[in-house]
Amino acid sequence: MSSWRSFETERLILRPTSIEDADFIFELLNTPKWLQNIGDRNIRTKEDAAAYIRNKMYPQLERLGFSNYTLIRKNDQEKVGSCGLYDREGLEGVDIGYALLPQFEGNGYAYEAAVKLKAAAHNEFGITIINGITSKENLSSQRLLEKLGLLLVGTTRLPGEDVDLLLFKTDPHSV
Repeated sequence: MSSWRSFETERLILRPTSIEDADFIFELLNTPKWLQNIGDRNIRTKEDAAAYIRNKMYPQLERLGFSNYTLIRKNDQEKVGSCGLYDREGLEGVDIGYALLPQFEGNGYAYEAAVKLKAAAHNEFGITIINGITSKENLSSQRLLEKLGLLLVGTTRLPGEDVDLLLFKTDPHSV
């Protein structure tokens, strides 16, 4: 997977998530905030995490050239979270998403990574409108989407889900 584009910010390396990240993805997808705000992906083992990467992340990366990125802190190579651009079923256009391990929250990593991926979406992948979806209860995610310049435009419900999510979009006039 090394042929796919990685990105850097002042403090982070954003590289496409790979099978070598299975332990990290297992940990991240089972954090209380992930389960509460994003949902249970039924990742119970490292092998489940590897299969999730192989079956959910790789196909989009191969098809579109972007997907989920593992956020690696430059100063110590610690994996702190993930950020990505997602082509989600039931959502028109590309969605930006992010999650951090609890011990790395509150340091601006999600914003730093999302700003970089938002710019890459426009400048490298030709994406003009970016969506953001979040639960009505996830106030920190809502604030981050607003800080990224996305505007609340309504609600949406993804296929197979029973909860409405807030839908944010970039302002097409600001591109």
